[in-house]
Amino acid sequence: MIEVGGDGRIWLLSGPTSSYALMLTERDELLHLHWGPRIALADAEALAVQPEPAASGFESPLDGREEYPVEGGPRFVRPALSVRTPEVRGTEWRFAQAVQDDGVLKLGFTDDVHGLRITLRYAMRGDVVERDVELVHEGEGPAVEILRADSAAWTLPERDAWRLTQLHGRWAAESRIEQVPLAYGEHVIGSRRGHTGHQYLPWVALDADGAGEEQGEVYSCALGWSGAWRIAVQKLPRGLVQLTGGTGHDDSGQVLLAPGRSWRTPVFAGLWSDGGFGGASRAWHAYQMEHVIPDADRVRPVLFNSWEATGFDISAPQQLELARRAAEMGVELFVVDDAWFGARVGDRAGLGDWAPNPDRFPGGLKPLADDVHALGMQFGIWVEPEMVNADSDLYRSHPDWVQHHPGRTRTEFRHQLVLNLAREDVQEYLWEQLHTLLSSAPIDYVKWDFNRCFTDAGWPGEAYPQKLWNEHVHAFYRLLDRLRATHPGVAFESCSGGGGRIDLGVLSRTDQVWTSDNTDPLDRLGIQHGFTHVHPARVMAAWVTDSPNVQLNGRVSSLRFRFVSAMAGVLGVGGDLAAWTRQELDEARSWVALYKEIRDTVQLGELHRLRAPRGGLSAVQYVRGDEVVVLAWLQAQRYGEPVARVRLHGIAADASYELLGTDEVHRGSVLLHHGLRTGLKGDFDAGVYRFRRVRP
Repeated sequence: MIEVGGDGRIWLLSGPTSSYALMLTERDELLHLHWGPRIALADAEALAVQPEPAASGFESPLDGREEYPVEGGPRFVRPALSVRTPEVRGTEWRFAQAVQDDGVLKLGFTDDVHGLRITLRYAMRGDVVERDVELVHEGEGPAVEILRADSAAWTLPERDAWRLTQLHGRWAAESRIEQVPLAYGEHVIGSRRGHTGHQYLPWVALDADGAGEEQGEVYSCALGWSGAWRIAVQKLPRGLVQLTGGTGHDDSGQVLLAPGRSWRTPVFAGLWSDGGFGGASRAWHAYQMEHVIPDADRVRPVLFNSWEATGFDISAPQQLELARRAAEMGVELFVVDDAWFGARVGDRAGLGDWAPNPDRFPGGLKPLADDVHALGMQFGIWVEPEMVNADSDLYRSHPDWVQHHPGRTRTEFRHQLVLNLAREDVQEYLWEQLHTLLSSAPIDYVKWDFNRCFTDAGWPGEAYPQKLWNEHVHAFYRLLDRLRATHPGVAFESCSGGGGRIDLGVLSRTDQVWTSDNTDPLDRLGIQHGFTHVHPARVMAAWVTDSPNVQLNGRVSSLRFRFVSAMAGVLGVGGDLAAWTRQELDEARSWVALYKEIRDTVQLGELHRLRAPRGGLSAVQYVRGDEVVVLAWLQAQRYGEPVARVRLHGIAADASYELLGTDEVHRGSVLLHHGLRTGLKGDFDAGVYRFRRVRP
């Protein structure tokens, strides 16, 4: 809902529990008024007439109060917008109009010197505020260089102190929670790598009063962009806090805007919640399920991926034998990973040549796909379209198609180079290759990988080569959109060496994401704990792989522990089934069957993090209607101490709940306040507990 007051110069956006308000002064200064619990328009108008704070001659009264600070004039904060022409730098705007269009508030401003129209866009989706900015060059003068165009600036209310929460990590250690007091100055996170990156998810949260998992005010923001990005949190000298975020890091987000051209930033979404970090998470999940993720109400199938079983040494008969074992286990989607194409017998060759290897798949992929379908499973493949090996037919034909700088050594990471997807000929080549591939066989699923950061982001011959940083991402989006439209039955997973490309932008075009290359079940508990602070279990792919964990740490864990860990999201299996014993295969079949029974609740229900994985006992809970599922893990039982009870959340205190598989009936109030005895003991134990509300 959008309300207008103050003679048309105050705007109030309201969701179910929160409101966002801003105002325009007589000097065309756009000021922030309120972001927090739901208020009335009269409250916003009362805030608008409060006296301006006093400022010394060394400070600006606008700093920390403006809705979208630009460079130029009496401002000293980090600008959200910085532009220049050869003679003039900065912005001085005048208000033009306010328009409401299908639930979107558009506030238009003009800069007559640059001939620039600046439109700030706002939309309330539930309690999530979506913001972005559109710039249009309406003049006839020189091109305007956009040095920085953040999607939004978010202003927090005055508090004594703030705490910053972020998700940090690296390859195989993504999405780990870190909380620190917010100091004066700037705290900047982002990616200079050309993709979202393993190092940070583009999300931050701030609280001022010691918010917990289920109580306290939390302000959080998430950016919908899959390339280089930056979020800067500023604590200003007077204690005010403002954060900005958008595409590009350093100068990688620059855009040259010629007359008649436009540029629109990605969405930077914000959420206020008074339900602690858990309440904020559930609001983020609901927003993404309703407004971001395609077909979010359809549960994802149990998959088997062949990578850890076979590596690069694959063949059609070998894959079919794995498929038979997977089908016996109850798997619903069989995925052939790397090495099915070109001369791909190792990681040094073949990328870019997206045709089946004739020695390994003499009849192409169709015979294997048909056999997999006959076994009752869907069929999927792995691709990495944005990369190329120097040892490939594509590179030998088009060495100019890769990102590079003239006269500089072409850096190879993982024996790969990055295709310049900003080029239209590269886009068309990839479309033809992938469209032909998806038309050649009944393929139901594509795991789209991105294993190589930008290092030589040059474009020889292009007058403004830095535009490739943004154009690569937009071309990636267009290619995915085109493939989805032409092949609507194909599901896509975003992967980037694990969790290196996870954000609201890619999630709006994919069905799930590969959370991490780290499949160790204990490590995964921490990764999944952080991931769910912003993204739902419905997109969080997780695998059961072999023990000992040969990829990372050699840890030995039970099949029970591995399965219950992976059942916290979209269940997958990635072990070498050919080496599993009959007893292991039978046990795995029972776990897969159990997961299918709880899948709707896990993937579509509300998530509650009951106990964080900090050693000892951890647990997570899902609620959907009358169904409740609790997953619990015991890392170690120390000193013979009894294992703590698990207190449930989100259930009715005055109701009774049957523990399925037993004759036990529990009162909701007891589960809420006293908790559940899990019966777990020893090291690396785990359990699944299913409750159903008992109706009179």
